[in-house]
Amino acid sequence: MAGHFEATPGGGAAVALDEVEISILRSLAVQLLELIGPGDEPAEGEDPLAALFAEGPSKPPSDPALARLFPDAYGGPDGSAPQGRSEEDLRELSAEFRRFTENDLRSRKREDALTVVRTLDGLSPAGDGGAVLTLTGDECRSWLGALNDLRLTIGTRLEVSDEDEGQEGSLYRLPDSDPRKPMVMAYLWLGALQETLVETLMP
Repeated sequence: MAGHFEATPGGGAAVALDEVEISILRSLAVQLLELIGPGDEPAEGEDPLAALFAEGPSKPPSDPALARLFPDAYGGPDGSAPQGRSEEDLRELSAEFRRFTENDLRSRKREDALTVVRTLDGLSPAGDGGAVLTLTGDECRSWLGALNDLRLTIGTRLEVSDEDEGQEGSLYRLPDSDPRKPMVMAYLWLGALQETLVETLMP
């Protein structure tokens, strides 16, 4: 179980984590929460239902990592317009879609990251400072979302493109003197955790 998730009865999963791994995961989740932002809580006296249907932003985020987490809904992988649609049409469609979906998407990503923090905070360390993290099925899905968001964020900072996914050999070969090495090791480790968690949820 050390270093990878294993299935548990009832559709959950468990993984053994040492003290350093717990600290790193919690720190990354907190940083992800800070990147996503606090969310818009209803003002005092404001109707919560009205706030639920409040419109979100219409323009993509300027931060490349946030733009990767909240991509435009329309357009090709390279941002080009499909045949028969102008780039202006796609920008308008994407802006309209973003206006009514980004707030919900941010809330879901925020809740996923919060689940990571809460479940880690609920661990009871063993004598060596490590612990076994046991997740319910719902918590597994939140962890999957958060692990994916963390990898997208770190991958963007490392300038890992979609084409580079799955071709990570060059990342392993970085010299220890390379300042990107700690971030690369976190990126690869999160990928391994994500992969084994996916496997536990497969029928």
